[in-house]
Amino acid sequence: MGNFDHVFEQHVRDVYRPFIERLREREFLPIALHISGPLLEWLEAHDSAYLDLIGQLAADGRIELLSSGFYEPVLAALSRQDRLEQLGWMREAIQRRFGVEPAGLWLTERVWEPDLAADLAAAGVRFALVDDRHFLVSGFEQDALHAPFWTESDGQRLALFPIDERLRYLVPFQPPAATAAYLRELHAAGRRLAVLVDDGEKFGGWPGTKEWVYERGWLSQFLDAMDALITAGEIRLSTLAAALEEVPSGGIAYLPTASYREMEAWSLPPRAAARLAGLERDVGERLAGPDGALIRGAHWKNFLVKYPESNRMHKKTQALSTLCRARGNPAAPRRAIGRAQCNDAYWHGVFGGLYLPHLRAAIWRNLAAAERELRAGEPLAVERLDVDGDGFEELWIHSGKFSALVSPRRGGAIEEYTLFDTGINYANALTRRREAYHELAPAPTPDPTTSEEPGSGTPSIHDIEKGVRFERLPPADADERALFVDRVVPGPLLLEGYSRGEYQPLASWARTPFAVEVQRSRGGVEIVCRPEEKERAGTQGLAEKRLRFTARGEFTVTYRWDPAAFPAGALFAPEISLAHPLEIRYTPVADVWSFPIATVSKSERGLDETVQGQSLTPRWSVALGKARIEVTPG
Repeated sequence: MGNFDHVFEQHVRDVYRPFIERLREREFLPIALHISGPLLEWLEAHDSAYLDLIGQLAADGRIELLSSGFYEPVLAALSRQDRLEQLGWMREAIQRRFGVEPAGLWLTERVWEPDLAADLAAAGVRFALVDDRHFLVSGFEQDALHAPFWTESDGQRLALFPIDERLRYLVPFQPPAATAAYLRELHAAGRRLAVLVDDGEKFGGWPGTKEWVYERGWLSQFLDAMDALITAGEIRLSTLAAALEEVPSGGIAYLPTASYREMEAWSLPPRAAARLAGLERDVGERLAGPDGALIRGAHWKNFLVKYPESNRMHKKTQALSTLCRARGNPAAPRRAIGRAQCNDAYWHGVFGGLYLPHLRAAIWRNLAAAERELRAGEPLAVERLDVDGDGFEELWIHSGKFSALVSPRRGGAIEEYTLFDTGINYANALTRRREAYHELAPAPTPDPTTSEEPGSGTPSIHDIEKGVRFERLPPADADERALFVDRVVPGPLLLEGYSRGEYQPLASWARTPFAVEVQRSRGGVEIVCRPEEKERAGTQGLAEKRLRFTARGEFTVTYRWDPAAFPAGALFAPEISLAHPLEIRYTPVADVWSFPIATVSKSERGLDETVQGQSLTPRWSVALGKARIEVTPG
């Protein structure tokens, strides 16, 4: 959700259409195919002819369509009701558009939890695809994983197909002869099944793969090699549904929470990720064997711990989903909430869209659309509850026009400020963090489109990831970004040092718990924030912070502090991290520091510098003792 039209257009032109057309021309069928809900919606609006082609092949039994949650959520991150709704939307869409009934499921990012089995079975899913590693971490032997297995939850049964990791790394990155040799090896050993299901973008969408797969002839050579194996009777192409009927069961399996190896590493915090990388180096070649499967990182949900921005989106979606059901589950807000559950903006690795502002903005835009309809005509209200689930209470201020979240434990910072008319969360500016890959020794970034040995293969995304290096560590923030993170800074501090976070504040309330009092007045509500008594000694002079909201979404922030608590020449400096411009007035008139909040992250292309928003910091002499900031919706 939120991806650019030109990205969809490019991939249909360069990847999806040529790949399917080549397979059809060569009769390399049947195959299994999953089209995500966001892509399906885009194709219905922009390229229905491609869907007609898929529909014809599906009707003829030459393509087996796989289901999923419609808007490609990580199902393990949803409530049971929301899971079933997403699965139902996809089943209905496949039946409506293609006239077939999906039996199997592509599990988004292969994030498995044991209780998924019951919900998938209840939604009519007969089988799902997971990595063979999901089995290996439970002690299964690699040689035994060439069959479907059965699991259950709450008395509901589901078949599981292990995806062969070796095939995933051979296709399409190595010459076709290597794949052919491996399949002959399996055939000679009497293995009945080899499952390859992976990202279609590997066939022309990832860096270097368009040239490798099409222009340098990998796909033609691969189809020739597979045709020879088929002719020799060494392999037969099959749908997964047919394989489930023909291949004897491997038995019963109870799998732990798991995803693919890289995802589990990416979800670790930086220090733990560095320790895992060190452990993997120590293990060496054994990492590729059965011992390596037992060395693992964290679960996908740990991204919600690692990135508070992700957690806020996730918990806001949960809160609105609950509100929507309480109000009769109207269709339009429910669909908007479903769109906001699309997984990509919630995580970051070499894939994942957390660092892409347009993807996060799409989540918040859909949440705004849902909340706007659910709260239509409502007066201004304040709720005190733990919205983000961290054990600390927030203040959720909302009306029919806006929604805001104030964190007392962060000195009264505003963590969300969404105006429904614009669909923008103005606090959606990503914090600059130290990532594990930032700490690697400086070295040049490799060209992902070339290989050291011509003809030997093309680098995979994970090969490119290993080559990511920095010449200089990018800036990292000492505190999580939000609106109105309050500090006192030294007078001689320059903007350059401030913008890079290379300074020590004289005082900071970024992590100071405040006691809050809600005061209602005509036309508005005031949140009065004062340092808690036990924290007063460490707050160094801030007496009071008042946030006043009106029903239209206008608000003011008023400060009072003790000038005697700070050195002469010091400056009171609240930082406002904006994802999108707002009209702001400062009283008294202030000198405002401004700089772009830019992150440096890795992606499938290498290194990306991305502007996440703008930092605004008015500075007043501490001698003033008070200041006021007014924010007016545009």
